[in-house]
Amino acid sequence: MWIFIARRLFQSIFVILGVTLLSFIALHMGGDPTYLYVSELASTEEIAKIRHALGFDQPLHVQYLTFLGNLVQGDLGMSLGYKTSALHVVLERFPATIELTVAAFSIAIIFAVPLGVVAALYRGTVIDGGIMTLAMFGQSIPSFWLGIMMILVMGLGLSWFPISGHVPVLMPLLEGDFMLALSNLPKAIPYLIMPAVTIALFSLSRTARLVRSSMLEVLGQDFVRTARAKGAPELQVVLHHALRNAWLPVVTMLGLEFGFLLSGVVVVETIFSWPGVGRLVFNAINQRDIPLVQASVVIFSFTFVMLNLLVDIIYARLDPRIRLG
Repeated sequence: MWIFIARRLFQSIFVILGVTLLSFIALHMGGDPTYLYVSELASTEEIAKIRHALGFDQPLHVQYLTFLGNLVQGDLGMSLGYKTSALHVVLERFPATIELTVAAFSIAIIFAVPLGVVAALYRGTVIDGGIMTLAMFGQSIPSFWLGIMMILVMGLGLSWFPISGHVPVLMPLLEGDFMLALSNLPKAIPYLIMPAVTIALFSLSRTARLVRSSMLEVLGQDFVRTARAKGAPELQVVLHHALRNAWLPVVTMLGLEFGFLLSGVVVVETIFSWPGVGRLVFNAINQRDIPLVQASVVIFSFTFVMLNLLVDIIYARLDPRIRLG
């Protein structure tokens, strides 16, 4: 197992390097970033002096190597807008994004697994058709449109939920204030519901379809028919025999879904004014705050790679044959 984890970690390093390289090139294709650091009244000599001080007069590959050296030391530059460490700004906003992602992921799992199992058990019936039709619509609805509709109907029209705002839960927990985090949780839920549902709907629909397909494949195998022939209760057959063996492809997809949810919060956080990294990246791109965008990309890519590593480990535990491959 440790050799398996070491191999995955080694591969993850190249993935992170590739992501940082692509983001570095993309951000520098917009023109000379020196002009972001000087005033409009700066003279040509002043611009050249600042360009040399920041290293922007060096070849692009030299700048990238310098960026990697600073990255290893935890230095991702100073945010142009916040005038402080870009990494510090991102890490301050990251707990709010994690809260929203975890809430959306929980909603997707809680509803997707039962719906997928029921659709598989009632294959070809009205129940199956209804669930799959809803899943198709769930995958077709754009998240930004759904978010706007929820704000108009449930927020402004019915006044069921607040349309913006945030009560921190994870940050007090990270700071060691467990009681504050616990007391904030009931207050945070109303602010979480609409943005979390907006993000979760697509993943919920896709996961429900995957659970259905995986269950149908397992339900047709010999060991399930044997369990039924021996007189095992149907609930035991479904949960203990079928669902347990249908988990392998589902676990793989769930790990990726969490990453997709995490990376898909940009638009939703902007719509609901959620104080997370997604909204931060959106504003940073508009303001061409290159250090802040790079820090956000690094944090997102590192989190996504670690999630994939965790999925690989869980998969290897569920199916030991993976470790031998």
